[in-house]
Amino acid sequence: MAGHINILKLCVGAESVEDLTQWQQENRHRWPAGRAEHVTRMWPKREAEVTGGGSLYWVIKGVILCRQRILALEPRDEGDGINRCALILDAEVIRTAPAPRRPFQGWRYLDPADSPPDLARRKSGEDALPPGMAEALAEFGWR
Repeated sequence: MAGHINILKLCVGAESVEDLTQWQQENRHRWPAGRAEHVTRMWPKREAEVTGGGSLYWVIKGVILCRQRILALEPRDEGDGINRCALILDAEVIRTAPAPRRPFQGWRYLDPADSPPDLARRKSGEDALPPGMAEALAEFGWR
């Protein structure tokens, strides 16, 4: 089996990972249990690699902060004649080491070797980093 490839996408409108997870919680009634969905215009040409273990890495305010496993790709027609691609995601949002990224349009492939590592899962009772702290750490090169 060939290796996998990740996708990198700006999380437009979100100020934090909590904003992303809250939006997905508010919209979970639209998707099958245990999943989330993000619709984009372009269909990945490297579909087998994307669905063969890839994740969607979210860039929030210029910093990669989290990812979600990509479970499948599905076509979407929103009635306007434009074919779109739904990235079917695992509902679990996994925090990653912060990694700064410059703005871009659409999405980009992200090689696993260039993907930030996952952060250790928080223990019960541990607080998340205060808003802005992960971004500040990324500016100083903390991974």
